Amino acid sequence: MKRHGGAGPHGGPSPRGEWSDPAFEYLVTADWQGARPVVGLRTRDQRTVWIVSVDPVTGGVRLLSAATDEAWADLRPGTPLHTASGVPVLSCPRGDARGIRIGDVPSPDGLHVREVLGAVGERVLFTAGEEPTEVHVWSHEPGRGFTVLTRGPGVHTAVAGGGTVVLDSRTPDGHEVTVLRDGRPAGRIAVLAEEPLVAPRPVHLVLGQRELRARIHLPSWYEPGSGGLPVLLSPYSGPGLQVVTRARGWWTAVCQWFAEHGFAVLTADGRGTPGRGAWWERAVLGDRLTPVLEDQVDALHAAAERYEGALDLGRVGIRGWSFGGYLAAGAVLRRPDVFHAAVAGAPPADRRLYDTYWEERFLGHPGVLPGNYERSSLLRHAARPARPDRPARPLMLVHGLADDNVLPAHTLRLSAALLAAGRPHTVLPLSGTGHLVAREGTADALLRLELDFLSKALGPQRPGPAPGPAPRPAPGP
Repeated sequence: MKRHGGAGPHGGPSPRGEWSDPAFEYLVTADWQGARPVVGLRTRDQRTVWIVSVDPVTGGVRLLSAATDEAWADLRPGTPLHTASGVPVLSCPRGDARGIRIGDVPSPDGLHVREVLGAVGERVLFTAGEEPTEVHVWSHEPGRGFTVLTRGPGVHTAVAGGGTVVLDSRTPDGHEVTVLRDGRPAGRIAVLAEEPLVAPRPVHLVLGQRELRARIHLPSWYEPGSGGLPVLLSPYSGPGLQVVTRARGWWTAVCQWFAEHGFAVLTADGRGTPGRGAWWERAVLGDRLTPVLEDQVDALHAAAERYEGALDLGRVGIRGWSFGGYLAAGAVLRRPDVFHAAVAGAPPADRRLYDTYWEERFLGHPGVLPGNYERSSLLRHAARPARPDRPARPLMLVHGLADDNVLPAHTLRLSAALLAAGRPHTVLPLSGTGHLVAREGTADALLRLELDFLSKALGPQRPGPAPGPAPRPAPGP
């Protein structure tokens, strides 16, 4: 690709198709489509995205589309794409919805496009939904328009080739794979994954003024009116991932396992999570903790009102991994009046230490907007000594020492700040473990250690025999 000094109005590609390095620091997509490569370029502040085609002979570039946004310019996964005849498929905002445009045809109003899956001839497949807890497979063909291929509640995706479409569906009942040929069912592919040892029993809720999507797991043995259960929040609630969906997954089995040990387990997806439009995602711009924590508190109180007498707000714990671990530690440091214990796994405590491309999307350049990083850091809260109106709560920090995503330095710095402030806490290092804790013998043992820590802090009591061994998957997203 040719690199020239000439620049357009944004300091990037000029109207002649030249590319200037200083303005467009990131090459975010690259694919060979048709007769030439097509690439996506993004500025350092992430507010401008250009899609350009590259001449494979001369290296010159031609501008195909440009998008700007005051927060960050959207680029739907799977775009840019071209159909067999060369029709472009590009990201295209539709009001507050994250949409796409196929040639000159935009996706329907109010439809949040999650990912463009591919094109077969002129047919384009993508995933999208209107209700944030469901994701469906859609197609678009000239003459037929937009068609939804999946109907039942769940999180659906697909792959296609020729006249065959394979639908992968995770539903409340489990996981199934269906084969369609020329639009008609042609069979199923067996899913051989083990069934969970604990059958999830989630109840889906819409909570509070912001209509937070949530689910609650109560013990199968719990009888209404038999007293308040300690509450355990088990969120992720960070950008790019939902855990409150109409789909059964290992995380729902983990929540039910904790419930069977005597907890009311609540999970809520707050502001910053995908599927609810641009405004919802951008609510964490400049502050990655405050709005997210507010939503967890609101969900807790709304659930307690819904289940009057069943949730004991004097015994509330929170557990999480990665962003969820950051949220869990922030909860007991920022709101010890609400949260009484926490397990924080692999928490990115110091946002300056995390991936530049990802972090600057929400907090900006640290040299220009240092206050955003200070506001979002856990270290300043950990450095404050405990006092009667802000007591120290039991906190267990867990981190894999081979984690190359959220580096162990995050937990080491957080622990050092807590220690210097005289705040007691527990640190559990996992030798030889990376960011995902999935190894049998480690993941299940960790869950039992979490259970023991939270049980001592919150005091649940379960009648009858124990509900079986801990589920084996990783303890959090």
